[in-house]
Amino acid sequence: MATRHPHSGAPHRLHSLIEWRALAEMAVLPFSWPLLATAPHGDGHPVLLLPGFMADENTMVALKLFLRGRGYDVQTWGLGRNIGFQRRHMQALEQKIRHVHHKTGRKVSLVGWSLGGVFSLYGALQAPECVRQVITLGSPVNMDAEGSQSPPLVKALYRMIAHPMGPEVHAMQPRAKRLRQGELPPVPMSCLYSISDGVVPPQEATIEADTAGYENIRVAGSHTGMGFNAMVLCIVADRLAQPEGQWAPFRPSGWSGVVYRALTHEALPI
Repeated sequence: MATRHPHSGAPHRLHSLIEWRALAEMAVLPFSWPLLATAPHGDGHPVLLLPGFMADENTMVALKLFLRGRGYDVQTWGLGRNIGFQRRHMQALEQKIRHVHHKTGRKVSLVGWSLGGVFSLYGALQAPECVRQVITLGSPVNMDAEGSQSPPLVKALYRMIAHPMGPEVHAMQPRAKRLRQGELPPVPMSCLYSISDGVVPPQEATIEADTAGYENIRVAGSHTGMGFNAMVLCIVADRLAQPEGQWAPFRPSGWSGVVYRALTHEALPI
C-alpha cells in the first residue's frame, strides 16, 4: 500500500535555489563504491531507462553502467532528447517495450527519471503484459486538478520547448486518458521521492494506493542529482533484484540500510 505525501503547493523556494547541489552528488558518487558494491546482483532481465525532460540517454549513464555491473540487460529508450510528453514519443515507447519483451522473451522493468517516470507509467498501462515493474525517480506521477505545482521557471521551460500552453495540453491527449484519471498499472510500482526536491513537489512524486504492489520511498537529495545519487542507485538495484512474482515492499538492510536510515526519516535504531 502507498500513501501520498501530505505536502501541498510548490517546492520550497530554498530547495529550488540549491538544486545545484546535484553537482556534489555527482562528485561523491565515485567514492561511494564500497556502498554500491553491497547492492544485490540481478537475474539479467531487461531494464529500460527513460530520461527526464530536456535530457537524453547520456544523463542516465551512471544508472546504465551500475545496473549493467549488477548483471542486467540495460537498454535506453533510443528516442533522443525528451522534449515533453508528446504523442510520437508515446507511440514509439510502447513499440520499444513490446519489441524488447518479444526479443528477450522476458518482461521489462521500466526506470524513469522525472518526466521519464511519467513515460514509464504510461508504458506500463499500455503494455502491462510486457512490464515486470515500474520505478520512478522524482517523477510527477500524481497531479491535482489545478495542475503542476513545479516552480514557474520549470513550467516556462516546458511551454517554451514542448508546447506554448504547457504540460496540461499533453495531459489532455486521448492516449493520456488513463494517466489523467489517475489509473495505476497492474504491475509493482516504486516511486522514489525527496522532500527537498526543488523541481517536483513530493505530493506529485508519490502515489496513493490501498492495495499491495505499490510504494513510495523517500530518499535524500536533489531532483537533478537523482540519477547520480548513490542511495538512489542502491534502492533501484534492491527493487530490481526481487524475483519475478515475489515483489515485497522496500526494507532497508545491511550497510546501505544504515546509511539510508541516517539520511531519511527512517533514522531509527535497527
